[in-house]
Amino acid sequence: MQFINMTTHRVLVTGASGLLGRAILKEFKASSSWEALGLAFSRARADLKKVDLTDRKAVNDVVNEFKPDVIIHSAAERSVDVIEKDPEGTKRINLDATQFLCEAAGYGVLRVPVLYGEIEKLSESAVTVLFSKVKDTSTKSLIDAKQQRFPTLVDDIAYVIRELSEKKLQDPEIKGIFHWSNNEVYTKYDMAVTMAKAFGISTEHIAPDMSSSSTANRPDNSQLDCSRIENLGINKRTKFSEAIVDVLKPYL
Repeated sequence: MQFINMTTHRVLVTGASGLLGRAILKEFKASSSWEALGLAFSRARADLKKVDLTDRKAVNDVVNEFKPDVIIHSAAERSVDVIEKDPEGTKRINLDATQFLCEAAGYGVLRVPVLYGEIEKLSESAVTVLFSKVKDTSTKSLIDAKQQRFPTLVDDIAYVIRELSEKKLQDPEIKGIFHWSNNEVYTKYDMAVTMAKAFGISTEHIAPDMSSSSTANRPDNSQLDCSRIENLGINKRTKFSEAIVDVLKPYL
């Protein structure tokens, strides 16, 4: 007689209304091994639980009530410009909320690069927002061609997070800081040219900007060492030139 393991684990996903959070929640909900609860605040929908993560009691209440085996914290202020303009507000969501969640559970850290994926508007991702300039062939645009980036599909990140979570449940010694990103290098200009070529749009109105004149201090190369996750046998990377077509089609 064969016995089937029907154990279901619980995962709590914060920032579940955002670009990355939506993909993570979708990945876990698609697996019969997981019961998933998504949290949101300013953009909470009917299928998400509204929780203010900057409220320690609210965080403790939802963790004690749901009793998750894994917490995926994807809520954060990602815009460097907003961070510099509102350091106190950013501290509450990026630091205080993270502290409250860490107090409620043991934790590890997954660092990720610039992300793109299924969006609600082009400006939701630093990658897809470039398509606005690509489509506007009547306006000349300079686009950064100096800083090297590794644009990564949120679906790939979500898959890696689920796989890593399952391995962590099997082996508690898996912990610490992990990285995951695509291994294709693009500047923003490269991304824009790739988008234009995919849809047959002229590139005569866009030009490479080698000055890297950004309002925030960013590294010229943001490559991450992904070997810790690769050594666990986890690997999913989707080609940018293929995935970006499906992401941008609704906005053509």
